[in-house]
Amino acid sequence: MHDATQSRLLRWAALFLFIQSTILTLSPAVRERTWDVDYRFMHWLGFFAWIALMALAHRATIKQLPERDPYLLPTAALLSGWGLLTIWRLDETFGLRQTAWLAVSVIVFIFALYLPQNLFFLRRYKYVLLSGGLFITALTLLFGINPLGIGPHLWLGCCGVYFQPSEPLKLLLVIYLSAYLADRINIRLSSLPLLVPTLVVTGISLLLLLVQRDLGTASIFVFIFTIIIFLATGKRRVLLTTVLFLTLALVIGYFFIDIIRVRVDGWINPWDDPSGNSYQIVQSILAVANGGTIGRGPGLGSPLLVPVAISDFIFAAIAEESGLVGSLGLLVAIWLILARGLIAALRAVDRFRRYLAAGIVTYFGIQSLLIIGGNLRLLPLTGVTLPFVSYGGSSLLTSFIALFLLLVISNLADSEPAPLEDPRPYSILGGILALGLAAVALTSAWWAIVRSPDLLSRTDNARRSIADRYVPRGELIDRNNEPINITEGESGTYNRVYLYPDLAPITGYTHPIFGQAGLEATLDDYLRGLQGNPASLIWWDHLLYGTPPPGLDIRLSLDLALQSQTDQMLGDHAGSVILMNAETGEILVMASHPTYDPNKLDDQGNSLSQDLDAPLVNRATQGLYPIGTALKPLVQAEFGKQQPTESELKVFYQKLGLLQAPAINMPATFDVENSAIQNLRISPLQASLAISGLSNHGVMPTPRIAMAVDTPEQGWVVLAAENKLVEVMQVKAADEAVLPFIVAGKPYWSYISQTSKDKTTFTWLTAGTIPDWGGTPLVLVVTLEESNSSLAERIRNTILDAAINQ
Repeated sequence: MHDATQSRLLRWAALFLFIQSTILTLSPAVRERTWDVDYRFMHWLGFFAWIALMALAHRATIKQLPERDPYLLPTAALLSGWGLLTIWRLDETFGLRQTAWLAVSVIVFIFALYLPQNLFFLRRYKYVLLSGGLFITALTLLFGINPLGIGPHLWLGCCGVYFQPSEPLKLLLVIYLSAYLADRINIRLSSLPLLVPTLVVTGISLLLLLVQRDLGTASIFVFIFTIIIFLATGKRRVLLTTVLFLTLALVIGYFFIDIIRVRVDGWINPWDDPSGNSYQIVQSILAVANGGTIGRGPGLGSPLLVPVAISDFIFAAIAEESGLVGSLGLLVAIWLILARGLIAALRAVDRFRRYLAAGIVTYFGIQSLLIIGGNLRLLPLTGVTLPFVSYGGSSLLTSFIALFLLLVISNLADSEPAPLEDPRPYSILGGILALGLAAVALTSAWWAIVRSPDLLSRTDNARRSIADRYVPRGELIDRNNEPINITEGESGTYNRVYLYPDLAPITGYTHPIFGQAGLEATLDDYLRGLQGNPASLIWWDHLLYGTPPPGLDIRLSLDLALQSQTDQMLGDHAGSVILMNAETGEILVMASHPTYDPNKLDDQGNSLSQDLDAPLVNRATQGLYPIGTALKPLVQAEFGKQQPTESELKVFYQKLGLLQAPAINMPATFDVENSAIQNLRISPLQASLAISGLSNHGVMPTPRIAMAVDTPEQGWVVLAAENKLVEVMQVKAADEAVLPFIVAGKPYWSYISQTSKDKTTFTWLTAGTIPDWGGTPLVLVVTLEESNSSLAERIRNTILDAAINQ
């Protein structure tokens, strides 16, 4: 029965890993959506090595441990294989090394099966074993190195082979505590002389680890010591004392130890420094969010964006490519080992084996919770490995030795379990570990489902830019279908090209380092294919490719011919120009100068953000200028020759929308600093909307710039807009208000004013077609950051004449 169950579970594990290996092989074709690619094959070496090693381990356990627990080996095999393939996917060099370490670990495991299984050796030589472990660990203080060249020197070795003594030291501490306490019957917390040796030995271990700055392992030592003492005494205050001790240590360490302060700050608020000290945790959370429910698929995510993904952050790597489903599966496998280990402890034939099994469960459980909790920001980062899964020969070898001990303890045969006076401590231990895993599962769901949409839209999420290299982004075109921003290249090398750079402050950019801006940001869902495509197509592409379908083209209301004339005239002058259809709100021209070339962001991006001329700002919608008398025709239309009070003016400005941001699908702002109307600043877009009533019989439209999207099913579909028309003044008053401002011989009116603030003079020009104009009603606003009425008039004459005569 045991043999059949273990064999069946191992076959299921092999099938799972075979499917994952197959998908990993095909992943380059899936990512690039073509069969003409270089496929992945090297990981099959790891898979077949795993098959051979697990087959040998299966045979050996059948022969040597006929009554063993049949769930332990298959579960550990699944975790080790899953981790092995993940490491191969991340780095083939480390995948080959992990395969070699897996071979060493399984061979040691099999060799141990043929040794005497009474574990008498461990119990008798507990002092020698722990002392030897401490001595070898202490050697790292003199001869320790770090294979990466940076960080704590916790390894011994040379010639490319390294060993971390603190890993087996955890297991040696479990063995020592189990053996020592098993020899002391009816030990109590008050039996201080009996506990002194354990306190001294554990204290020496902790001191050694603290000197090494191996804080993760030190924390695990504290938990192991606490749990085993709790199991031996049954006193819950042991747990409470440890919680208080760790909390106090964390507080003290925060103020006196730099590494603790950095990790606590990154844990409490990683968003304060996402590209610095919190980079690892932020990228880990983004990886989990990117995985979503079902994951991107093996080989289709971007887990390498997370530093040390093969070791400390391997859970995040698995979560990104297998999703919440894979994360929960991994947690279930970990819980199965913990649960079966606790069952083995309760059925153990003597106290030593009972404590030993429970200690190993504690070691596996606490270390798993610490590293996974750190990946998810549930706990501060500790830098330990995930048993059986993470890269690291020392960790893998220690895990398989611990697995051997659990299998031996579970091999009951006909022996009766040792008497157990109070099973509650073991139930409490199981409950603590179950609650911890449940908390991890809920946190995974929180990042993968609830917070995923917000996190994936962050500008520092490089995964979006990576997807852009493989999926063509939609184009931005003008009202006459002239291209503005396009995508060039082939799958894997797609690149955004900006054909009309002068529009950069308006259309913006999408860039792997500098994120997104302008319409590229606000229309991103359409351009990326996440909106406008059928839901079934989006779901299918996400399932099959791990990316959205091709992006959709968007037609803007801009007229490139008029836009080009405007930009040429504005030239090096700072300011903005808006030409708008006063009836529909369609923006025909939107210019903001100085501008920049988004094609050169790689070279100029950093300097642009520090440029005092602020070329990145869209002055037409985000620039705020003192209003002065720029709206004099409007004020006269509303109040006549009488001077309005401030409260009356405020009500009127509220109706004109000057006290709120315009409703347009691009970045826009309004003045929130000045409550006094006489100090009010407005944007050129707000001014354009306000004066539109003078050319449209007192009615103000909603502004529009993104007009339609080219969908695969319905073709060009008009984008929804509020189409909210607001009557801001009476028709007669609006029509008569512009009469004094009509330009001689022209079908339009115009008003020029100047105002000053902080020693800078600003020129406002407002203009529009006359009320009885038979064509399209137009309004024009020119704002210059200088005293230059003649330039404003030249722009007016050129642009309005060209627009009227089209």
